[in-house]
Amino acid sequence: MGYHVVDTEDVDPDSDRPCTRRSLSGPAGLTRMAINRYTADPGEELPLAYHYHDEQEEAFYVLSGTLHVDTPEGTLEAGPDALVAVEPGSPQFAYNPEDADEPVDVVAVGAPPAEDDVHVYEP
Repeated sequence: MGYHVVDTEDVDPDSDRPCTRRSLSGPAGLTRMAINRYTADPGEELPLAYHYHDEQEEAFYVLSGTLHVDTPEGTLEAGPDALVAVEPGSPQFAYNPEDADEPVDVVAVGAPPAEDDVHVYEP
């Protein structure tokens, strides 16, 4: 058995993101899911591109602010305590719009974790 308590503020942010992303899977000892915490100021994006996954399911739980998610069917908006679930094969692009009044703070979970499972989507 194994247990880990991770203070997300103690995890260094990833340097290659347009917002603050803390990758939590490694510090938590998790290998079967990807879990990240995102904080995006107004005008910042969570992913590197509009994308979809072949296998991975994703869930975005909003802690504070309002998350906007562009899809081919329109834009979803989710406020605090809301969950946005994205099925495999479903293009999405999550962001905090420039005219937002505050940052958005989100916990994102994806399973199974797969680095080669992401594909750019061009609407």
